[in-house]
Amino acid sequence: MVKLSVIIAVYNEEDNIKPLITSINKVFLHSEIEHEVIFVDDGSVDNTSKVIMENISRNITLIELKRNFGQTAAMKAGIDHADGEYIATLDGDLQNDPEDLPMMLDLIRKNDCDIVTGIRANRHDDFIMRKIPSVIANFMARRVTHTNIKDNGCGIKIFKSGILKELPLYGERHRFLVSLAAMDGATIEQVEVRHHPRVSGKSKYGLGRTLKVISDLLLMSFSRKFGQKPMYLFGTIGIITTLAGSIILLWLLVQKILGQDIWGRPVMILGVFLMFIGFQIISTGLIIDLVIRNDYETNAAKPYKIKRVSRAE
Repeated sequence: MVKLSVIIAVYNEEDNIKPLITSINKVFLHSEIEHEVIFVDDGSVDNTSKVIMENISRNITLIELKRNFGQTAAMKAGIDHADGEYIATLDGDLQNDPEDLPMMLDLIRKNDCDIVTGIRANRHDDFIMRKIPSVIANFMARRVTHTNIKDNGCGIKIFKSGILKELPLYGERHRFLVSLAAMDGATIEQVEVRHHPRVSGKSKYGLGRTLKVISDLLLMSFSRKFGQKPMYLFGTIGIITTLAGSIILLWLLVQKILGQDIWGRPVMILGVFLMFIGFQIISTGLIIDLVIRNDYETNAAKPYKIKRVSRAE
């Protein structure tokens, strides 16, 4: 029997918890799929954890974080505790439909792909605050990652466990899980899924997140090209800059030998400046290279801190 772990990161979603648990239980009531549901409360200041505990059962785990670390860190906590052969992610705002999970699980098993990700059909979101930022982010993600993921922001996805657990998660990278995996060679299937309007709670997304998304995309692009070899970038720029400065100063030296006055000329200042900047860039590359090398050789700290893990007795 296949086991599915469902990860749900929540923040101030007290009114959505009970209907969500009821919906998930209904989906798997007569199913042969063994499943666990892992709620990660990302430092909620309402009664989210209390409502989960009131509705907890043998297949539900609640992980409470010490404070609000962000959705990426919360998802990472759930992924680290999941032991299913497959791992599904689901938003806690009732906009994703758990009824899509069996269909997506069947698709990932039948096609033997690594990931099945949703495309929100007939999306019920505010046009300016949600849809426009989403269109911008998806367009940029496709350009930066050279993938064809149509809806990176869709919360409902299913992964082979090994694929998801290997992905580096920090910043706002939960949005680009599928693109990150695709960049590493994972096979992807995209399928249309249902999308419902938010009934309770307040959206945590909007135009303000767009800048964070852009920053993460730039970081992803850099990491993809130079993540394990930053000296290739910094060294190249530093050497070119240093050579440019050296050529300028050598040219001035020749002019000095020929009897021309070179003191105080702006081009001399430019030559010295380029030499100085070039050495600084090379030094920066060496330091970053050493830091990354040390990071690969030691265990990185987790991006979250757990307050409590609760399960049904």
